[in-house]
Amino acid sequence: MLHTLAIANYRSLRDLIMPLSKLNIISGANGSGKSSLYRALRLTAEAAEGRLIAHLAQEGGFSSTLWAGPENISAAMRRGEVPIQGTVRQATVALKLGFAGDDFSYAIDLGLPVPSLSLFAADPEIKREQIWAGRIQRDAALLLDRRGAVARIRDGRAWQVINQHVPSYDSVFMQCADPMNAPEVLQLREAMRRWRFYDHLRTDAAAPVRQAQIGTYTPILANDGANLAAALQTIIEIGEPDTLAAAIDDAFPGARIQIEVQQGRFSVVMWQHGLLRPLATSELSDGTLRYLLLVAALLSPRPPELLVLNEPETSLHPDLLPALARLICAAAQRSQVIVVSHASRLVAALERESDCNSIILQKVLGETTILGLHDLEKPSWHWSAR
Repeated sequence: MLHTLAIANYRSLRDLIMPLSKLNIISGANGSGKSSLYRALRLTAEAAEGRLIAHLAQEGGFSSTLWAGPENISAAMRRGEVPIQGTVRQATVALKLGFAGDDFSYAIDLGLPVPSLSLFAADPEIKREQIWAGRIQRDAALLLDRRGAVARIRDGRAWQVINQHVPSYDSVFMQCADPMNAPEVLQLREAMRRWRFYDHLRTDAAAPVRQAQIGTYTPILANDGANLAAALQTIIEIGEPDTLAAAIDDAFPGARIQIEVQQGRFSVVMWQHGLLRPLATSELSDGTLRYLLLVAALLSPRPPELLVLNEPETSLHPDLLPALARLICAAAQRSQVIVVSHASRLVAALERESDCNSIILQKVLGETTILGLHDLEKPSWHWSAR
């Protein structure tokens, strides 16, 4: 389980250190930084897939994702006694991402590239990466330390160079995940690859989920939800069919779903109280279909270590939010769950859980901070120098 998320100089997240628990709900006003926080967490996961630099490029490039405010915000600026203004930069330009977990923790530092004639000169460079054991940052717990192109791993009390030519665009997860010489790197990479993100479950008229799809055993719902029918049938056959039926009835009393197969293609139909025939996915409303997608994601027979939902309330009628909250709470018994939402009814329902960690973001002078979290209450974290 992750206990701390740390982000520096990414959009409005100038220096955010966030405590995490098993069930987390992140809320805040529009523009408070919720989307930036979600993107930063997903960007961290991209390091394990070798897509971090490409993901930054898709967001508009390195320079557009960096914190745009002053390097430091003084107390006088916060009191409004002096205007917000930049000064001579003291620290190097850096975008930093990291997390602390039970078994392993990780931090990555991206910076400006060395000037060159390459057509890829706008890409950021990975300047430093670290992996350490446990959640506490200390030298004795450090397992891997990458500076520039050189990556070292701990060998007893000494250090051993495992790779002297790590490309500036590649993470150690892609270059140093050796089951013999660096098993911790491989183990952490595979754990991060099992993280699951849902923020683009399509329900539009042309969405693949509204068409019959070739079906095979599907313990994991696709990011766009295209394999919904196969995912639901997998829950029925090797998951928890009674829980699935209860989740449908909880939201739509008297309703049930059925999976139909024609020439190997699976489709979902939904029987509703009072109707003489079932409705196909092409006939379901966006909200009903989205709820079915969330059911398939949250009841996966192969639960992930970390499940992140970004604005799951989209298209849902407010009356469905309590049922969704109950689904999320049940999923949190099997996975660590992070929900980013601006739906007050969903937030309130989750906050009623005794173990729910409610994070309310606010923006102060352009910087995203956590409402009510004082410096002494923040988890221990420090960024290592390059």
